[in-house]
Amino acid sequence: QLQLVESGGGWVQPGGSLTLSCQASGFRMDYFTVGWFRRAPGKERERVSLISASGGSTWYTDSVKGRFTISRDNAENTVTLQMNSLKPEDTAVYFCASTTVYYMDGLQPPEDTAYEYWGQGTQVTVSS
Repeated sequence: QLQLVESGGGWVQPGGSLTLSCQASGFRMDYFTVGWFRRAPGKERERVSLISASGGSTWYTDSVKGRFTISRDNAENTVTLQMNSLKPEDTAVYFCASTTVYYMDGLQPPEDTAYEYWGQGTQVTVSS
């Protein structure tokens, strides 16, 4: 079965950190661009970060630059989102997704509609 499963969500105080993992099964993630998305309460889905198939190129939305780091371990078929200096506005359900659309530094990120496989999401709550 072709699946992506997120893990690592939870509750953290502002300024804290969480590490999210996206585990693929049923296909080899090393041929896919992988993105992290989030849906905050009352808001539409937002693209947070993405990483190229090789791991050599990354992209972040402005609101998380300098705080979030995306990485991948293709041997483990896993993509990780390290989230530091978390803010209440980071509270959301976080999803990972994969696409065969190529990405490298300097290119426009793949359109959201290009992502073929989606996980079920993991809840991140940042509050005092």
